[in-house]
Amino acid sequence: ADNLSEALKKLNITSTDSTSDSLEGCLDCLLQALAQNNMETSEKIQKSGVLQVFASLLTPQSSCTAKVANIIAEVARNEFMRNPCVDAGLIPPLVQLLNCKDQEVLLQTGRALGNICYDSHEGRNAVDHAGGAHIVVDHLRSLCSKTDPASEKLLTVFCGMLMNYSNENDTLQSQLINMGVIPTLVKLLGIHCQNAALTEMCLVAFGNLAELESSKEQFAYTNIAEELVKLFKKQIEHDKKEMIFEVLAPLAENDVIKLQLVEAGLVECLLEIVQKTVDSDKEDDIAELKTASDLMVLLLLGDESMQKLFEGGKGSVFQRVLSWIPSNSHQLQLAGALAIANFARNDGNCIHMVDNGIVQKLMDLLDRHVEDGNVTVQHAALSALRNLAIPVVNKAKMLSAGVAEAVLKFLRSEMPPVQFKLLGTLRMLIDAQAEAAEQLGKNVKLVERLVEWCEAKDHAGVMGESNRLLSALIRHSKSKDVIRTVVQSGGIKHLVTMATSEHVIMQNEALVALALIAALELVTAEKDLENAQLVQILHRLLSDDRSAPEIKYNSMVLICALIGSEPLQKEVQSMAFLEVISKLRSHENKTVAQQASLTEQRLAVES
Repeated sequence: ADNLSEALKKLNITSTDSTSDSLEGCLDCLLQALAQNNMETSEKIQKSGVLQVFASLLTPQSSCTAKVANIIAEVARNEFMRNPCVDAGLIPPLVQLLNCKDQEVLLQTGRALGNICYDSHEGRNAVDHAGGAHIVVDHLRSLCSKTDPASEKLLTVFCGMLMNYSNENDTLQSQLINMGVIPTLVKLLGIHCQNAALTEMCLVAFGNLAELESSKEQFAYTNIAEELVKLFKKQIEHDKKEMIFEVLAPLAENDVIKLQLVEAGLVECLLEIVQKTVDSDKEDDIAELKTASDLMVLLLLGDESMQKLFEGGKGSVFQRVLSWIPSNSHQLQLAGALAIANFARNDGNCIHMVDNGIVQKLMDLLDRHVEDGNVTVQHAALSALRNLAIPVVNKAKMLSAGVAEAVLKFLRSEMPPVQFKLLGTLRMLIDAQAEAAEQLGKNVKLVERLVEWCEAKDHAGVMGESNRLLSALIRHSKSKDVIRTVVQSGGIKHLVTMATSEHVIMQNEALVALALIAALELVTAEKDLENAQLVQILHRLLSDDRSAPEIKYNSMVLICALIGSEPLQKEVQSMAFLEVISKLRSHENKTVAQQASLTEQRLAVES
């Protein structure tokens, strides 16, 4: 301790004119003390005011420069020392030293700057201000192909410095991307794949940058997919695989890179991991299984990569994914169902899958999760069934396979994501299927649940889908029995509210359903239509210039139907509809203009 105090004193007094020998001795003493107790020594250095002295010692001519930079690197390992280093004006001279040719000076300077930037806003700003990142990126470029140990050590330090510099800072990450650091780092990874420390630094740097959209565009022009897959195949340790996964996941959000990863053979690696870990109960294996199967699903989100793996339904990957659905692992069941939902993104695939028995597999899976089941698996299986039900030719096949009954078992679910998918699946299934719509529309339990969900104000998706299914049951069945069930369950007011939705498609569906109600069961529904103030709403829709032509048309059709009811006709007469409708006779849309003329005649006769 005495030696340290002595050295600090000496440095303060003699830094400007001391002989290099005594200076070297003082610096060695500091380095020794830092090696023994970094924190305590750093505190003493800060109190002594020596940091300001260091700024003058950081010159390319001095033989002590590397040692001074090394001391700064060591003290900056402590969080409390980073701002003082910035305040002492150390950043500009350190950045200047990056132009030096001496490898040891470069190495220690890179360490010092990297440590000062670690988790320090002020440190990063100062380095940015002094233009440090630019010089480091240039060094990476020029050293990139050198594989001697000293160059590789320097590359590792410079990568680490850039990583600390840009970590969790979008602005600085964008700056590095604009400097073109990505192709350089990818090249580094390829050339130095045998060097574990450097590889690790590259991976962390990629993880940092890959979150930004602009980086993905750049990555897509490199051979990153190939390099990462090559590296992945060599890994045995879980931690290393995890690091590569952390880079792959954000990159795989880009469709071009998805395809590159598929072509580079990532899928085969993932399937192998699944096979190895599926029966294991080790924590690492469970984590790996999850990451691999999740990544697999992500690759299927790209249209090209998905079609490549589907291979007309003959692909080995597609077949393997199918085998996940009956598995005992919830994670694989989930990934399998999500993968099917992704494969079911075009009609051709959907038709092929339904013809090849996929529906039964999904229904069996749902069956396993009816009682206290896994919500994510329920949601995924319902998503897959909903997508499969989109092509017209699949609807009747799926209905006769019993899909509607399988889905109805989840009516009790209290989970909004499951409710949402359940409603969407039923709505897809009954589209233009009159018999099925009638059967479901007479199911009192279902209709009552729909009416309840029409009030789910906290879950707009569930509320919207319930309204749409309620309307669809009427529109596709055109059945008096269905309308009576809806009236008895209190559904009319929701259909009237739906007519005021901000979505034209929903407004329209509501108006068509209400027109059918008025045409087929007006007496039964009359009281509810009156209470829901339908006539006032129609007046508002017809008066509003922003209403779409089809909304105006269907509102007039509905008015013509409503005047068959005495109380509703009185309301229509009291609201000066004729005035609004006569204006619509000159509407630019011919169908609207024609309907306006017809409606005007009907109203004139009735009055």
